[in-house]
Amino acid sequence: MLYPKFLNAGGTIGVCAPSCGVMDELKIKRFENGKKNLNKKGINVIFSDHVFTADERGVSADGITRAKELHEFFKNEKVSVILSASGGDFLMEMLKYVDLDVLKDNPTWFQGYSDNTHLTHFLTTKCDMASIYGFNFGDFGMKVWEDNVNRGFDILRGNIVKQNSFEYYESDWHDDETGLGGYYHDDKVKWVNARDEDEIVVKGRMIGGCLDIISFIGGTPYDGTFEFINKYKNDGILWFLESFSLNAEELSLTLWRLKESGFFEGASGFVFGRPCMFKSFTGIDYKRAVLDVLGELDVPIILDACIGHRGPQFSIINGSIGTFRSSGGKGSLVMELK
Repeated sequence: MLYPKFLNAGGTIGVCAPSCGVMDELKIKRFENGKKNLNKKGINVIFSDHVFTADERGVSADGITRAKELHEFFKNEKVSVILSASGGDFLMEMLKYVDLDVLKDNPTWFQGYSDNTHLTHFLTTKCDMASIYGFNFGDFGMKVWEDNVNRGFDILRGNIVKQNSFEYYESDWHDDETGLGGYYHDDKVKWVNARDEDEIVVKGRMIGGCLDIISFIGGTPYDGTFEFINKYKNDGILWFLESFSLNAEELSLTLWRLKESGFFEGASGFVFGRPCMFKSFTGIDYKRAVLDVLGELDVPIILDACIGHRGPQFSIINGSIGTFRSSGGKGSLVMELK
């Protein structure tokens, strides 16, 4: 596994918009404050030309342009880390224009989540390059950084800290009237061991992201899951997954398709983040939807972990060796770069 060089003092973060651009005035204010916050810490920030543009779908630019701006950051020797501006729905339009050789010849950290799974999964499974499934650039714009932002910044600088579960999380969407707010701490974090185990300790080579996206790109030319599994099967494959808009029935169908396709061969376990917009037409809950499909694999399964859309979230290095521990509703993650 190739681990790019980390962010040093005086280093540069490049911010691009491979999916949606940012047009809302409060979000622009947040980005400007994020740049200011990082400048105070000795970090330079560069915005690509289309971070603050969007068409009627919210997309920052056409696929060719988005790929070109990504290439420019990878080839820029001053840029150590590339952060996504936002998620969205149409990042896949740029994938056929992304040059694998440019990425492989210029290893650089890329971080983002949600629709950015298209790129994080692509980089790690097709280029054998570690990537980070974590918050988008806007979180750096908080007036006061929350714990996950401080931890995430440490990780970008190469301080691979142990990440412990948070006390509270944001259970629903909330309006930020200032543009500089943090998360709403309106519900208690409670990790769930799917078979009611007292404690789960599970370790393996990590791969994952937004399940909606992984299912969508699975089997396309932009998916290298089987190559990844074959190379690292002796480590055990530890899947971390979270769903954005899958309902219970879609969740089960999606997991079944991936399992029957061979995605979960050699899995050492699964860690699911808190679902974002979950509902059920048949009355089954998230645990039932997961266990009905994955229960027969007889590997540890953790639910409601601090991953994904219901922040705060962990920063997870795709391709690293991860050890998750879960007991008493709390959990942790330790990552090793091997």
